Amino acid sequence: MCLILFAFQAHPDYPLVVAANRDEYLDRPTEPARFWEDHPDVLAGRDRVKGGTWMGITRRGRFAALTNFRDPFASVKNKKSRGLLVRDYLTSEIPPRIYLEKLSKQRTSYPGFNLLVGTPWELWHYSNQNDKISPVEPGIHGLSNALLDTPWPKVVKGRERLTACLRNPDPSLLFELLADEEPAPDEQLPDTGVGLEMERLLSPAFIRMPGYGTRSSSVLIIRAKGDVTFIERTFSREGTREVCHRFSIEAE
Repeated sequence: MCLILFAFQAHPDYPLVVAANRDEYLDRPTEPARFWEDHPDVLAGRDRVKGGTWMGITRRGRFAALTNFRDPFASVKNKKSRGLLVRDYLTSEIPPRIYLEKLSKQRTSYPGFNLLVGTPWELWHYSNQNDKISPVEPGIHGLSNALLDTPWPKVVKGRERLTACLRNPDPSLLFELLADEEPAPDEQLPDTGVGLEMERLLSPAFIRMPGYGTRSSSVLIIRAKGDVTFIERTFSREGTREVCHRFSIEAE
């Protein structure tokens, strides 16, 4: 993922609402969101190259999502795939904080990342860039390719629009939010070392570039009683495909 907007414990009827875009090279093989054959409890898309994923949830309510940390000068040589971090959490029963404590000891094995792990009722954030494990406070949050709630334009704008949607989370409005292709004004752009033109291209919520861009948009809505709606739209040269999954979180 390159943009995760989420409301955590910000509405009494919806403990977790997520709207997220995954940006990736267009030729990287990917499976759409579904329950995995080798781990039937896990609902997520899947990277066919390394076997990991960027966001998912289990039938018992374990949730995880990931963004890359943008650093054009960092080497990814001999590093593990970041998507395995989400996969390994979803396929385990390790409590979220303990999972992150163990991960902290291996943080240099991965390129820069941000990781959210937990449940609709307990959520944690960790980045190997500052090696800080933090509980996510109730509220409206945004995560792009910097630390949690870093005020990049797409994060600020996205949080404002998600706040407006939260009274009655409507998937169509959340997808509309994610489809925003308007670039940010130059004076608001961050300087991450990729150059001004690239900062402009990467500034919208929905990215469209030659060979690279937003591959999928995902909406996750969880009600207080545990009812889950997970909708994913994938984009390719063949067009747009949508899948929708609904289930209720199983009691422990």
